[in-house]
Amino acid sequence: MSKKTKSFVYNFIGFAIIFFTVRYLVGTYTNLEGYWIPVTAFVVGTILAPKFQTIQTNEGEKLFMKWLFIKGFKEIK
Repeated sequence: MSKKTKSFVYNFIGFAIIFFTVRYLVGTYTNLEGYWIPVTAFVVGTILAPKFQTIQTNEGEKLFMKWLFIKGFKEIK
């Protein structure tokens, strides 16, 4: 599996976990109704999900992660 594919899969999984968790919590514990529940979960998921990106370097392609709760970038092996 290429690093670009891994970054896409990691981005999707990270967003999906946060989206479904927030969607459940918002639907259960707030008075929001209708399409506001998934819209709120989408916005929160977009902000809180970690971002993965591949960068071409002299040593080859590398996968990096940036997250709101971690300072700077972290290389994923």
